[in-house]
Amino acid sequence: MHVGMSVDGARVDIGFMSLADLISMAFKVKPYQVSGADWMRQERFDILATIPEGVSKDQVPEMLQALLIERFKLTVHHDTKEEPVYALLVGKNGPKMKPSDPDDAKADAPAGNNAPTAAPPGPGRGPMSISTPNGQMSITPNGRGAVITGGPNGTMRMSMGDNGVMRMEMSKITMTALADMLAPFVDRPVVDMTDLKGNYQAALEMPMEDLMKLARARMPDIAGLPGAGLPGAGGGPGGPAGAPVASDPTGTSIFQAVQQMGLRLEPRKAPVETIVVDHVEKTPTEN
Repeated sequence: MHVGMSVDGARVDIGFMSLADLISMAFKVKPYQVSGADWMRQERFDILATIPEGVSKDQVPEMLQALLIERFKLTVHHDTKEEPVYALLVGKNGPKMKPSDPDDAKADAPAGNNAPTAAPPGPGRGPMSISTPNGQMSITPNGRGAVITGGPNGTMRMSMGDNGVMRMEMSKITMTALADMLAPFVDRPVVDMTDLKGNYQAALEMPMEDLMKLARARMPDIAGLPGAGLPGAGGGPGGPAGAPVASDPTGTSIFQAVQQMGLRLEPRKAPVETIVVDHVEKTPTEN
């Protein structure tokens, strides 16, 4: 699957990315920090480029900025506003997560004591590889779920329970990364204010119905799925695309899932830096 960005030597390969995604990568900001027209999140682009000799791959974002300015006539300005956010905080009784030990062979074990043992993949269900800025990520179907390896959060195991709840177990994740993972499920950015440092073993349980709602809302219009382009799928603070699953902290599944981890989400206001797109062309100039 040609999705995401990979850098192999001097070759940069970016696949199936929207303009909003590209701007987010180029300016090293989170998707909710890009403000612009809704159509920027619909059209998808592939980019193949070569890093000039003597230039570090760490400069790829700056080179991507230059490409967007030259080929898409991009102009932006920076702004900072007080915006509604959810603060990710430690719950009253403390976190219910175990720190990950990078030297411990058990660091990649499933979080929790009752993790199901999945069957090996059946015929024709081998691993799928996806390129990311951190290297290749492998997704292997496994019984009623999947095992994801190679990502920044260590080994991630996804399994479907008989009660229709998807359990996602991460062998190592920072609280900042967890906040980013939670943001698409709510109607505003999630900011880590836990003061918890390092990596943790964590498990997040979500009803499959909520995950499907999110997936349908986040899919580009070209997918032709019901729910594509739902209200809220634009540049609002809830995420790069897609209507949030839950916006009310009272009794909604995402807030309950966070509480089970010994954490909580609290509505607040905080300054949010934003890249405001003043102008960008829908079609790039020719190669």
